Amino acid sequence: MPTVDDILEQVGEFGRFQKQTFLALCLLSAAFAPIYVGIVFLAFTPDHRCRSPGAAELSRRCGWSLAEELNYTVPGAGATGEAFPRQCRGYEVDWNHSALGCVEPLAGLAANRSHLPLGPCRHGWVYDTPGSSIVTEFNLVCDDSWKVDLFQSCVNLGFFLGSLGVGYIADRFGRKLCLLATTLMSTVLGVLMAVAPDYTSLLLFRLLQGLVSKGSWTSGYILITEFVGLGYRRTVAILYQTAFTGGLVLLSGVAYAIPHWRWLQLAISLPTFLFLLYYWCVPESPRWLLSQKRNAQVVKILDHIAQKNGKLPLTDLKMLFLEEDVTEKLRPSFADLFVTPQLRKHTFILMYLWFTSSVLYQGLIMHVGATGANLYLDFFYSALVEFPAAFIILATTDRFGLIRPSAASNLMAGAACFAMIFISHDLRWLSITVACVGRMGITIVFQMVCLVSAELYPTFIRNLGVMVCSSLCDLGGVITPFVVFRLMDIWQGLPLTLFAVLGLVAGGVTLLLPETKGVTLPETIQDAENLGRMAKPKENMIYLQIRTSERAGT
Repeated sequence: MPTVDDILEQVGEFGRFQKQTFLALCLLSAAFAPIYVGIVFLAFTPDHRCRSPGAAELSRRCGWSLAEELNYTVPGAGATGEAFPRQCRGYEVDWNHSALGCVEPLAGLAANRSHLPLGPCRHGWVYDTPGSSIVTEFNLVCDDSWKVDLFQSCVNLGFFLGSLGVGYIADRFGRKLCLLATTLMSTVLGVLMAVAPDYTSLLLFRLLQGLVSKGSWTSGYILITEFVGLGYRRTVAILYQTAFTGGLVLLSGVAYAIPHWRWLQLAISLPTFLFLLYYWCVPESPRWLLSQKRNAQVVKILDHIAQKNGKLPLTDLKMLFLEEDVTEKLRPSFADLFVTPQLRKHTFILMYLWFTSSVLYQGLIMHVGATGANLYLDFFYSALVEFPAAFIILATTDRFGLIRPSAASNLMAGAACFAMIFISHDLRWLSITVACVGRMGITIVFQMVCLVSAELYPTFIRNLGVMVCSSLCDLGGVITPFVVFRLMDIWQGLPLTLFAVLGLVAGGVTLLLPETKGVTLPETIQDAENLGRMAKPKENMIYLQIRTSERAGT
């Protein structure tokens, strides 16, 4: 009896239908990039100083240039380790006093301006930027600067909570329904963010968008990997993730063209309404339908794929079956991820790998910090670094599989973090180069672990398994900023030590996972349990087909 992979070989593993669906879903992957890292432009913090109406009036009356106004009215930098007074504190001076002149106006009040009393910014701030961000609009600076971190933590918290619920919905009610519902909600919430009247409502919309947006991206990922045949499964999965990097590059250009955060938020949200057209052009996954015993729909969809790919309709589609000793439709359950020894081991290892990938990826970026003055170019260049990772994966997985390259990449990232501990601060170029090597390694791991997760779980819990394991990535994103900055207060190399340990351990435990190169996607729990034991590459298997109708006539 044929399986889904056998049928796809006959109707086309990557024909016209799969190519059209792949390109359509890649747009969804690219659109997820602004949600994940859009805070870089939505919440950038420009140079700022206390607003002082009296000082501004004196500057206007005296005809000062901006440089002169800053020199006369803004405090200098504070002591090392302290906040900059020029940004968060101002002189406690009555700028309307008639005794203040236009040349060194504070000289008559104190011989040394450092002796003048400083106070908080009572009239708000002046921001040195032609655009706007949520920081400039809601004054999220100085004592309120932590609210920017909370803004980003909310979307990661939403990712984490949504991973648990949305994954179940996709496995229970279908990939297509989950994709459409989460896309609609994410788009509406994105528009609401653009018109949010205050910080509290903005935070709420950000949290709710995090709950659904990652589910939309993951449902697209699962759909495209289940539509293509065995020989193209990894390639399309890797390129689907590479489309996310394309979204990063595109985001830098859009943000440069639209420097005002509300218009930028609308520009990245409104086009995603077009993804609702997937209702007509992207069918449900035949693998999921088969796991739900909806064989009639499976036959209809596979027949449609055959016609799109220019293949003749197959007569044996109705023989398609699912080998599972049950009479009911398979219902996904969280407990299914731990029901057998092998599934239990795979789940715990994948959780650790997702968590480690997030901590190292985000932690390296935070530790290195911004190295240039141009926000848009810095973001653009850092996004370009991720493109070679996809080509390295495509060049190695067909020959070496997923497990060994993933382990090697983890070890490379861990070793790079360890080497950075001993690099002198004077060798900035070397430190950045080694950090880029580490980021390259962990980027490769990020893409590979997503593919490995999708290949180790049976169909009816595949989406649930990916979402639950990847939720540890979101948990890592929530805690990484706090871990990095607290450890750096103790010793600057301490976070790198932690990253090195996490990466090296991840490289070791990765080798405990079974290789899935050339192996058919598991359809049942028993298939998943047998991975690495008796599974052999499909291309080395010989199938013997017996045509019983002809034998009966002999």
